[in-house]
Amino acid sequence: MNKIKIMVVFGTRPEAIKMMPVIKAIQQKPSEFQAITVVTAQHREMLDQVLHSFNIKPNYDFNIMHQGQSLGDITTEVLEKLSDTIQKTQPDIILVHGDTTTTFAASIAAFYQKKVLGHVEAGLRTWDKYSPYPEEINRQLTDVLSDLYFAPTEESKKNLLLESHSPKQIYVTGNTAIDALKETVNSNYHHETLDKIDPEHRIILVTMHRRENQGQRMYQVFQAMKDVLLKRPDVEIIYPVHLSPAVQKAAHEIFDNTKRVHLIDPLDVIDFHNLSARSYFIMTDSGGIQEEAPSMGKPVLVLRDTTERPEGLKAGTLKLVGTDYDKVKTEMLNLLDNTAAYQQMAQASNPYGDGKAAQRILAAIKGYFIKTTD
Repeated sequence: MNKIKIMVVFGTRPEAIKMMPVIKAIQQKPSEFQAITVVTAQHREMLDQVLHSFNIKPNYDFNIMHQGQSLGDITTEVLEKLSDTIQKTQPDIILVHGDTTTTFAASIAAFYQKKVLGHVEAGLRTWDKYSPYPEEINRQLTDVLSDLYFAPTEESKKNLLLESHSPKQIYVTGNTAIDALKETVNSNYHHETLDKIDPEHRIILVTMHRRENQGQRMYQVFQAMKDVLLKRPDVEIIYPVHLSPAVQKAAHEIFDNTKRVHLIDPLDVIDFHNLSARSYFIMTDSGGIQEEAPSMGKPVLVLRDTTERPEGLKAGTLKLVGTDYDKVKTEMLNLLDNTAAYQQMAQASNPYGDGKAAQRILAAIKGYFIKTTD
């Protein structure tokens, strides 16, 4: 059998983190696979951090990001540029990840070119098309177009089966986010922000940026955090502030000149994983962090009303707290003051895999092409 030519397409920081283990696994088997790495740069600066950290050099960089870009802008630019690249390189399979607009547009491009499409992290669902927006519909439509489904958990597989996808096309692999942690967390790590924090204090690591949370919801959450710090003098917050102007505005309005709140620039993946490992707990409206934190024994308060990762809720590693001021404040104080509640979350078993997802994905791809060439 000839080498299997795998085009890996991504455009944002989270996608890059989770596709990095797949790219590395392909590179480790040059006699069997060839990687064609394509980045759309839907998010430029934050994507570049990951590419630099893991020494990933894309074969194609579309550099589409521009100020004020809309979802329609991203979709049309990716579709046009990727279609040309697919025609030029003729990959055997195109791999996309998760639920970004890059993912959705790349899936359409693969369909138009009649190429095999594999979806890494397939099957996640909230069943609410506007929560999160636009991610829920991006992933549902990507799964409509896919040929191979790499589901991170049995729950994700069940979702795909409910939509009548063939069980022969679904592979439960674990999540590649857990693979990535093996490359990043270091016991000798240092960050300048840690020099500003009393080593006896507990750190809460925060990320919050989603479109649906921008505005009043974000202000409510930030105020709750600020008020908890006033009540608990041994607690400090590290908040890598997203580059979105709306997020920057809210963070600085609430937290500027607030003692023990450290507003810092967005972190590269190595910094973020290592600060996560040194935190007491994490508060986030992100998706991937809900998978990564349990591997480090860190409870997660999810600043959303829904999550496409119910496995973490069932395991007890996550708790949905939404954005209501009183709810956020109560749950923060509960983890800070109730040792039993904290330990129950911190010691819960991680449901997202064992760090071998990339190997399983490549094995499934190889098996698929062996079958189709027999």
